[in-house]
Amino acid sequence: MLKSSTCIKAALLATMASTASAEGELNLYSSRHYDTDERLYSDFEESTGITINRIEGKADELIARMQAEGANSPADVLLTVDTSRLKRAKDAGVLQPIDSAELEARVPGYLQDADNQWFGFSQRSRIIFYDKADVTAPPMTYADLADPKHKGLICIRSSSNTYNQTLLASIITHTDEETAKAWAQGVVDNMARAPQGGDTDQLRGIVSGECDIAVANTYYFARSIRKDVDGLSAERDMIGWVFPSQNAEGAHMNLSGGGVAAHAPNRENAVKFLEYLASDQAQEYFSAGNDEYPAVPGVGLSPAIAALGFFKPDDIDLSEVAENIPAAQRIFNEVNWN
Repeated sequence: MLKSSTCIKAALLATMASTASAEGELNLYSSRHYDTDERLYSDFEESTGITINRIEGKADELIARMQAEGANSPADVLLTVDTSRLKRAKDAGVLQPIDSAELEARVPGYLQDADNQWFGFSQRSRIIFYDKADVTAPPMTYADLADPKHKGLICIRSSSNTYNQTLLASIITHTDEETAKAWAQGVVDNMARAPQGGDTDQLRGIVSGECDIAVANTYYFARSIRKDVDGLSAERDMIGWVFPSQNAEGAHMNLSGGGVAAHAPNRENAVKFLEYLASDQAQEYFSAGNDEYPAVPGVGLSPAIAALGFFKPDDIDLSEVAENIPAAQRIFNEVNWN
C-alpha cells in the first residue's frame, strides 16, 4: 500500500483529476496491498506505454470515494479482493459493463459478473488445515466443521471477514438458508477461541496449540513454503490440509477481480489493462508473485501452489453467490458469530 500521507494522496488525486483524459494514462483504484503487484504494473506500462496512476486503500473506502466523486471521478479501473467487495462496487453503481471478446473468451463464465461489470483474475481456495499429530480424522467437507466431535478445536476468522461471508453465501447457494444457519451455528459451537486476527493467525493457532483445526485461504499457507513467515514456516510440517468436498461441489474459491469504473475517462486503456490481467504473462505472475491460482485455465502454477496438490474447485457461478452475501451476514448475526 502507498506509504504517502493523506495530504499527498489528496494532491495526487487532484493531479489525476486534472489530467485524467490525457492519452496514455490509466487511473487505478486498488485495494490489493501486495508489493509483488508492482511487477504487473511495470510490465503493463513497458508493453503498452500507458502510465498507471494509482490510489490504494481499503475496498470500501475506495468504493465510497468513487461514489462521492460521481461523474467527476478520475478512476478508470477498480481492482479489489473477494466476490463480496465486487458485488458492493456493482451495487454502488461505480462500475460499468465491459464489452471485451478477449475477457469473455479467457475468463471462465462462472468467474464473471452476470452483467459483465467485473471479471475475476486470480483465485484462492478456502480450505481446512489441521494438526497432523492431534487430528487423525480431519473434516473432509465444510459441513464436517459443524460436527460436534470437533467442539473446541476450530480457529476461524470473524464474520466481518469477506472470505467467510462469501464462503457462507456459497453454502446458501448450494443448499438453503436454514441449512447454512445450522452450519454456522455448529461452527460457532466448535470454536476454540473467539474469532481474531487474519488467516495467518488461524494457522499460527495450530502451531501454538490453541486449536487443532483452522480455516484459511491457500495463499497464506503457500506463502510459508515460498518464504519465511514468522511463527509458521519453521513448524509448517506439523500442519496437514484438506481441500474440502471433493466428492461433492468441490473446494470453495474466492476471487481477486476488477472492473471498469462507471465514469472512466480512459475507458479504452481500462479495458486494455483488464485484458492484460487475463494474459498468460500476468496470470503466471499472480501465481508466482502472490501464491494465487490463475483464473485462466491452463496457466502454470508456482512451485509453492503446486506443492498443495491438485483438487476439484467449486465452479458455482460467483454472480449467484454474490446475491446471497447479505443473507450470509444476517445469519452470522443471528448465530452470534462475532
